[in-house]
Amino acid sequence: MAPLAQIESLLFVSGDEGITVANLAAATGLLRPAILATLERLAQKYAADTDSALELMVNDTTYRLVTKAAAGDVIKHYFENPLSTSLSPASLEVLAIIAYRQPITRIEVDEIRGVQSSSTVQKLVLRRLIEATGRLDEPGRPKVYRTSDYFLDYFGLKQLSDLPPLPAAATTSESTGDGGDLFLQAFNQQLNQSESGDES
Repeated sequence: MAPLAQIESLLFVSGDEGITVANLAAATGLLRPAILATLERLAQKYAADTDSALELMVNDTTYRLVTKAAAGDVIKHYFENPLSTSLSPASLEVLAIIAYRQPITRIEVDEIRGVQSSSTVQKLVLRRLIEATGRLDEPGRPKVYRTSDYFLDYFGLKQLSDLPPLPAAATTSESTGDGGDLFLQAFNQQLNQSESGDES
């Protein structure tokens, strides 16, 4: 795979956390000058392509892919219609993990699920169901997430303690990649209860 494609794919999967030049070098084996030159090519490519909604942003030494400001209205409209845009199974699973384990980083969510969750976390933030509450004081300074007040309203909860208890196996299955399913099972109990309440 060409260096540009390698770097673009890593930028995509790193999501809102972004990725540093050092991490790009470690993943690709490319030298720093080649990486910086490729990042500049990518930035120019997105800027020149009026049919692309993406642009490359840098903060200190961290690079990330973001949507151009021109796409703001259509994205806002999409996420402001939660009733017509139901939560996907992946979104429910990530939301359940955050609800039960908050405060939690996106990387910790990934470890519980066994798959990458960056784009799902971003969607939940845009839908105001979760929010970032700061960053950990460790390498990469990852964001820490928790559920929002809107989350409580959305699921008909008065407080987080109203969530049903987790299955006992949830604490022992996370390392196998099965933990996310257990969180979701308990979360679905509450979801079904809140939907039943709406119908009555």
